[in-house]
Amino acid sequence: MMTKTTLLRWTAALCLALAAVTPVHGERVKDLAGIQGVRSNQLIGYGLVVGLDGSGDQTTQTPFTTQSLNSMLSQLGITIAPGTSLQLKNVAAVMVTAQLDAFAQPGQAIDITVSSLGNAKSLRGGTLLLAPLKGADGQVYAMAQGNVAVAGAGAQSGGSKTQINQLATGRIPGGATVERTVPTSLGQGAYLNLDLREGDFGVAQRIADAVNQTFGEGTAAAIDARVIRVRSPIDPDARVRFLARLEDLDVAAGIPAAKVIFNARTGSIVMNRAVVLDACAVAHGNLTITINSDPMVSQPAPFSQGQTVVTDSPQITVKQDGNGFKMLRAGAQLPDVVRALNTLGATPQDLLAILQAMKSAGALRAELEVI
Repeated sequence: MMTKTTLLRWTAALCLALAAVTPVHGERVKDLAGIQGVRSNQLIGYGLVVGLDGSGDQTTQTPFTTQSLNSMLSQLGITIAPGTSLQLKNVAAVMVTAQLDAFAQPGQAIDITVSSLGNAKSLRGGTLLLAPLKGADGQVYAMAQGNVAVAGAGAQSGGSKTQINQLATGRIPGGATVERTVPTSLGQGAYLNLDLREGDFGVAQRIADAVNQTFGEGTAAAIDARVIRVRSPIDPDARVRFLARLEDLDVAAGIPAAKVIFNARTGSIVMNRAVVLDACAVAHGNLTITINSDPMVSQPAPFSQGQTVVTDSPQITVKQDGNGFKMLRAGAQLPDVVRALNTLGATPQDLLAILQAMKSAGALRAELEVI
């Protein structure tokens, strides 16, 4: 009869065997690299948003809004007498931006972002009039028009004002129609290049090995830490099938470089799992300076013909907060590092200075990047 101990041993052995035969999946090639020449293009244009509820540009301060309106009306056959002063509150000049994806075809709809160029208070409820979108070469690649959707709200009365989110920027889903195709070099030549999103010699070599193992030796070669040269079929249909299989290959990405990112505007600190902390001692204190000013009345003596004067009596207090050195244990895993840093009780702004000092002392094995 099998005992309980024997059953546990057999169960553990079976789990180890299954772990040994179960394939370990890495990241797909499409997540690590892109095909050289297959990229999006930025588009930009200028236009007018009309139909606003009195929240448009103040034309006395934004003369280009009036000039644009006059030019548009003249193209529609409407002539405004010279010297006429237009006081419009329902029109706003805007910049229109969009991203034209690779292989976008004429007639395809793309999303656009509309941003106020003048001093309009809100674009809510407005309609963008026909605006051409141009690329870096000055050619028109799309035409934009539609109702602006603003994800915000605001109200003001009697000098008080409240606002949620940004009202001077909105989006129009599918608000532009592609008019011209951007040519790509995907179908030219027998070779194409894969560009890694982050340069890494190990990842580049592993991708080349995976491609050669799947499609045959000599199909791929790592040129440097970012580029892998791949031989692909010439026929367009065969090339698409080849790239579809190539992008789905699993490759072990490896351990990323240890990095700590600090956002100086928001105070956010983000670190990846490769950050390692060695044992160290940290002393941190805050210096607080308080200045109080108490008014004092100086009264002159009787019959002295003096004047009553109010003077300030400042009081300055300096306070140093600190609890001496704190010992931080070494940690090779992210939870250990976070737990150690939390024991300091410092604010994010102070924590940046501490991290910089720890890196200078050799206790923090990571790259510090301030954005």
